[in-house]
Amino acid sequence: MKSVEVKGRTVEEAIDEALKLLGVPREWVEVEVLDVPSRGILGLARKDARVRVTVQRSRADLAREFIEGIVRRMGVDAAVEVRRAGGALHVDVVGKDVGFLIGKRGQTLQALEYLLKIATAGSEGGDEQLVLDVGGYRRRRERQLEDLANRAARQVMRTGKPVMLEPMDARSRRTIHLALQRHPGVSTHSEGEEPNRRVIVSPKT
Repeated sequence: MKSVEVKGRTVEEAIDEALKLLGVPREWVEVEVLDVPSRGILGLARKDARVRVTVQRSRADLAREFIEGIVRRMGVDAAVEVRRAGGALHVDVVGKDVGFLIGKRGQTLQALEYLLKIATAGSEGGDEQLVLDVGGYRRRRERQLEDLANRAARQVMRTGKPVMLEPMDARSRRTIHLALQRHPGVSTHSEGEEPNRRVIVSPKT
């Protein structure tokens, strides 16, 4: 669990400083008072307060609560499933009529994932990779990108000329690079500036 030890003139001051360092609200933590402040002559402090503040909320729990709250407020009939796989925390929204949570080319989904990462960053396990998916969109998109990468590679092998793919976000470009990294006849690299950065598939020299 993530915890810090902090000193302050008072117990409350030490707790407030610990919460700032952890970046979490009071209700997420357990507080242990290690030292109470003591005063000397004329009210001068002899010893500061010292506390240990430990985050009790896991990222998985907070991620589920955050997405369930969004789904509920939007009136969507959907379930939120949380699992760990491949070294990452996966949050999956499953149900009917959830397409609007994906948006055009996954833009709404990307925005939700960004907010989810911020909302859970201070929790226990807040540094692990987090992946939000809605209705299996990311898995379908990954397969589509792998197919695109293989078609581009076949074209490059047939023509001997580079193929420039459409602009993509960083996650999609990474999928293309990984799909072709072991291809014997082509190589890939990215060109351009966001949001128009794209992958170039070229003959391997």
